[in-house]
Amino acid sequence: MILAKKFCISELLFGSVVMSKARVLDHPLVDCHLTNLRKKQTPPSAFRHSVAELSKILAYFASADFPTAASAIETPIQGMQGTAILGRVGLIPIMRAGISMVEPVLGLIPEAEVWHLGLYRDEQTALPVHYYSKLPDSAPVDVALILDPMLATGGSATLACEQMRDWGVSKIKLLSIIAAPEGIQKVNSEFPDVEIHACVVDEKLNEDNFIVPGLGDAGDRIFNTLH
Repeated sequence: MILAKKFCISELLFGSVVMSKARVLDHPLVDCHLTNLRKKQTPPSAFRHSVAELSKILAYFASADFPTAASAIETPIQGMQGTAILGRVGLIPIMRAGISMVEPVLGLIPEAEVWHLGLYRDEQTALPVHYYSKLPDSAPVDVALILDPMLATGGSATLACEQMRDWGVSKIKLLSIIAAPEGIQKVNSEFPDVEIHACVVDEKLNEDNFIVPGLGDAGDRIFNTLH
């Protein structure tokens, strides 16, 4: 059974104590896939496989409170009441690394809609830059799952949450494989009602705003662009 624990950070920042929360998975298989992602020798194909497996597990847990309704069906033996998910679910991958999480999550939630956001972090300022959005003008989804393997500074995540709010989404969940305390705190402070689901919370960000110990650049390792 996969368990989840609430992760709390108490850290002294600028003279005040900041409390942050995230829902963190606790399971040996999760730990094994995380180890595979962290190893610098792991080839892109194996890296993508572990990203996919962890994405499924994150989505499985994050969807636990989805509303459902009874649905009449016929088995080969007799009729019965099955279960159907209520409402529209939107997958919001933050390009480019978030794209790798879409297919495995769609495997669990095949009726989900996919709406892409293009964001990247300016390496000089560490601030998010928005360059693409596929969000429609029509009514918003009932729940949005923002997909991004890494929650580092929280800049891209909060910008994505802001766009979900502007679209009118009332329930937002952020799914990240590895999170930094700084990113969790930023999301919590700006969007306290957004649920953060992570496989692990690492120690900190380094001076280049990379997660420590982390796994390097997830996008480069997923798409084999480490040159």
